Amino acid sequence: MIARLWHGRTPTEKADDYLAFLQQRALPDYRSTPGNIAAYILRRAEGEVTHFTTLTYWHSLESIEAFAGSDISQAKYYPEDADFLLEYEATVQHSELYS
Repeated sequence: MIARLWHGRTPTEKADDYLAFLQQRALPDYRSTPGNIAAYILRRAEGEVTHFTTLTYWHSLESIEAFAGSDISQAKYYPEDADFLLEYEATVQHSELYS
């Protein structure tokens, strides 16, 4: 199993709206991709900035490619992200998961 982590930052005043967007648009997109096992959102407020991390679990690199495109190290963004994010982080992290 492979874990994929993406990180983004929003102004705290937009955090609730961004969370709603992620729940309505991004999570269903992850979860509808064959090979996705699970998708979660982590949220941490630090004063005027709120950090978001999406944590997704996948069966294989090929299933991640079906979601993210041929360069799976690149972050996938939605047009609506421009309304919320302070910057666009170019890459994501992948880790093999063992129990």
